Formats: sequence, C-alpha cells, structure tokens
Amino acid sequence: MPEPQHIKAKAGDIAERVLLAGDADRVRQLSNMLKNATVVNENRGYITYTGFYRDKPVTVACHGIGAPSAAIVIEELRMLGAKVMVRLGTAGGLIKEIKYGDVLIASGAFLPYGNIMNQYIGNVIPPTVPSYDLLSSLVNASKISKTAVYVGPVYSGDAFYAEDSEYSSKLSKLGYIGAEMEAGTLFALASLRGFKAGALFMASNNIVLNTPLYDASKLMSYLDNVASIAINALVSVNPDPLRQIS
Repeated sequence: MPEPQHIKAKAGDIAERVLLAGDADRVRQLSNMLKNATVVNENRGYITYTGFYRDKPVTVACHGIGAPSAAIVIEELRMLGAKVMVRLGTAGGLIKEIKYGDVLIASGAFLPYGNIMNQYIGNVIPPTVPSYDLLSSLVNASKISKTAVYVGPVYSGDAFYAEDSEYSSKLSKLGYIGAEMEAGTLFALASLRGFKAGALFMASNNIVLNTPLYDASKLMSYLDNVASIAINALVSVNPDPLRQIS
C-alpha cells in the first residue's frame, strides 16, 4: 500500500471513524465536539483532528473542494486506518420545500460523465451508494433534528458554476434532492477500497427557487444540529466487518 503524501500523520493518528468536511473552519468547529482533540495534520490545508466522542476515537478531517481534492484525502485516510467515513457538507436543495439548514441525507450520489472515477476503472460504473447500516444510523439519528430531514439521491457535480436554472430544474425532475460535489466520489472509493461511507448535508440554498447561497458564517447556527446527527451515527456503527449489519 502506498504511503500518504499529503496527510502527514503516522499510524495511530487517524481513528477508524472519520467525520469529513470540505471547509477547514467547519472542521475546527466540529473538533470542539471531541474530548482531548489534537491536531494530527495541517499540511496542504487538510486540517485534521483526532479525539474522543462517547469514549470512542474519532477523527475530523478537511477534504477541500471537489472530487480530486476529496479523493486524495479519502485515499490517504484509508491508508492510515480509517474504516468508516461520513461526509458532513452543504448542498443546494432541489426540492421547493427545502429551507436553509434543513438536513439532506444521501441515499445515493450520481457522478457526472467523465468523472474522476474514469481514471480509476475506465467506463465501468462504480456503486455510488452509502453503506446500508450507516445510512440507517444516519436516518435514525436524524430523529433528533431541529429542522426538516430529507432522504434521497444527490447529484455530485464537478463544476460549481456550470449548473444553470434549466439544468437544475432537470435534476429536480429526475428526483434528486440536492446538489453537492464530493459524496459520489466518497461512495465510489468506499466500494473500491473496502470501507463504510455515508453523507449528509445542511441546505445552503434552494437552487430551484434561486435563493442566495449561505456561507459558513450564516450556516453556523445550524451546524450543531447536523453535526450531532453525523457523529452519533458515526460512533454507533460497527466498522468491521464491512458487510455485517450491526
């Protein structure tokens, strides 16, 4: 197995359970949920903490923006021992009812044609669905949510500025509940590398209604809600064996 080139951590620094986010500031906020959180990487801006939640080791790591950046971090975390990864991100809502801060849980994630996985496996389409027991845990944990919760497929695009209103309307009509950029890559790599994966999001805007995009500061008041769902689901799942339903 190759050695990590970007996450300058050593064996034992990364927990089996990992909470991922694209925003380094959000990762710092999420680290406050952990006891005895310690920085184990700052290289390349991929800020990473490891600590404890409910007496279980948990790592919180930044994966940056987009599939290539996320794939580097996911691959290297797996090399360092991660067995369960949950992405906690933001997504644009594709259902008219979705409001700021609502929780979206991905039951699958579509990758666009010509996506990053073509370099891994050519034209074969990889599974891009979450691990069943982790999806189930996220849904169960979401019962405490202070906002509405939606469960369904998301679109994991590669071009942030390319999705116009016509394209977004088409995605909505096809049944997608939200658009984001990294979950499809996470799910595909989970299938390829043999680990469990899940994803959930805060709604940062409603694409169908063309509402303004909330930045991290405006979403801060919603973070505790979705973070609690994510980390409680994360620690409730048995990381081994891969296909055992716990």
